[in-house]
Amino acid sequence: MLRIVNRVLLALLGLVLLGTGLAALAASLDLPERWGFSPPERWAWRAPEDVPLAHADRVQWREEGWWWPVVIGGLSLLVLLALWWFLAQLRRPRLAEVLVDSGDGVGALLRGRAMEDVVAAEAAALPGIDRARVTLVGRRSQPRLLIGLQVARQARPDEVVHRLRTEAIEHARASAGLPSLPAEARLRSAKPSEEDRVS
Repeated sequence: MLRIVNRVLLALLGLVLLGTGLAALAASLDLPERWGFSPPERWAWRAPEDVPLAHADRVQWREEGWWWPVVIGGLSLLVLLALWWFLAQLRRPRLAEVLVDSGDGVGALLRGRAMEDVVAAEAAALPGIDRARVTLVGRRSQPRLLIGLQVARQARPDEVVHRLRTEAIEHARASAGLPSLPAEARLRSAKPSEEDRVS
């Protein structure tokens, strides 16, 4: 969805900029006079000394009560949309499916959510891990795992990471028939319980 929105926004922005640039170029080179054609009636750019908006056009709505709320509201909406679009770029999109080599040359598709759930369940079952959250990103043929782990207070991080890599991640890689399955794991310690605080 984000990819489609990006393409539509970039296409619209490109068309607006291209049209504006061509209009400015035509006016600055005085092409209507040289080539003998006349721009539309309400077109302000007719000659090199003209401006896009005449003074009368710029001030004609200032005295209207609706003018400034519309301008401020429109610009605020534009800023909010630009902020939403910028923040959407920072999000890593979830991978919907993984391409599995089935050996017949065609391949099969494995649901990304299913792979995430299996890796998370196997990781959470490992000793020293209280909870696991897995997100699959990347491309269908080259997926990557983003793993968030909550580890027990007594667990050793090096052992947790070693078992995670050699068991949960390796099982997922082998079952999907992938040559490699890069993973990024973030560990955080579990909060102390009431019993730990008392003792």
